[in-house]
Amino acid sequence: MRILLLSDLHANPAALEAVTAERFDRLICLGDLVGYGPSPSEVIRFIREHAFATIRGNHDNALALDVECRCSPDLKALAESTLACHRSLLNSEELDWLRALPNSVEFTLDGYRFAAFHATPHDPLYGYEITPELPDDQLREQIEGIKADFILLGHTHLPMVRGIGSRIVVNPGSVGQPKDGNPETSYAIIEDGVVELRRAKYDLPGTVDALRKLPLSAELIDQLTSILEQGTLK
Repeated sequence: MRILLLSDLHANPAALEAVTAERFDRLICLGDLVGYGPSPSEVIRFIREHAFATIRGNHDNALALDVECRCSPDLKALAESTLACHRSLLNSEELDWLRALPNSVEFTLDGYRFAAFHATPHDPLYGYEITPELPDDQLREQIEGIKADFILLGHTHLPMVRGIGSRIVVNPGSVGQPKDGNPETSYAIIEDGVVELRRAKYDLPGTVDALRKLPLSAELIDQLTSILEQGTLK
């Protein structure tokens, strides 16, 4: 079985299209379908139609429940402005669907046990502790008590595959807004128990053109464009 693992799509349908050109048998989405990008409805529609499992990210939670997304201070203005814009673009059914998404899911595919969270097992919506640089002993503490072969995480926008004992921790990185210094969309394939992190080019200029049509200030559009073009906040 070929599993396509996606996270942090952030309303970027061009990036999602590039990733889903991959052949897959099951699609797992780790949340944050909305925020930052130009087209939340297109992304939600595709995931609703094709995902085997989807969980709610902090931006999905903020939009659907009208609460803080608790992102980094550097992104606060971008998050609040784009979420307000997206709230006006989504219909009530789409908002209800986001609201009903779980914070975590467990399932079995191809004989393997999976546990999926947007952020961390102990802070499913907001935790930023699990990064590629986290020492093994601290990572072991973060996943303590999780009985699964694969622990799937998103939120940081930083791709990662780490083995801790018999468990494999996977973060596919971000489809819609990579932040590891590489602007290409990031995702993972899991097949026969083997994880492969992958990148793909997408129509970034088209995404920027779509962003410029949103009712946002030129300063915010320029900041969003810089993040997309550089694949980083810096």
